[in-house]
Amino acid sequence: MHVEKNVFNNVFNIVVDTKDKTKDNAKARMNLKDYCKRRELGLQVQPSGKVLKPKAKFVLSNEQKNIVYKWINELKMSDGYASNLHRCVNLDRRKLFGMKSNDCHVLMEMLLPIVFRALPIKYGIL
Repeated sequence: MHVEKNVFNNVFNIVVDTKDKTKDNAKARMNLKDYCKRRELGLQVQPSGKVLKPKAKFVLSNEQKNIVYKWINELKMSDGYASNLHRCVNLDRRKLFGMKSNDCHVLMEMLLPIVFRALPIKYGIL
């Protein structure tokens, strides 16, 4: 279960682009030129010398992040299925914290696919 929690944290932090917690960093983007077919995601150097990291398609916008965090905050679970996830969400800082392994399992396996599938349908975005 702890491995699954780590996978959930890594995937969720990449999708919401959590600063200092994502695995999608400058080193990973430099390796894209050598190992991946998505060369458009590699670091781009502007004529001024500034280096830009293009936004990937799987990273949510600020509006989408707000929708996801608000949705998690408003979830109601039956007793014994998962803990009160609204206690694990900070809407102001857009952050998840204090989640147990079972909470990560329920969110990753059951709930996040629903919200990610509903984003383009219900809100017309993604």
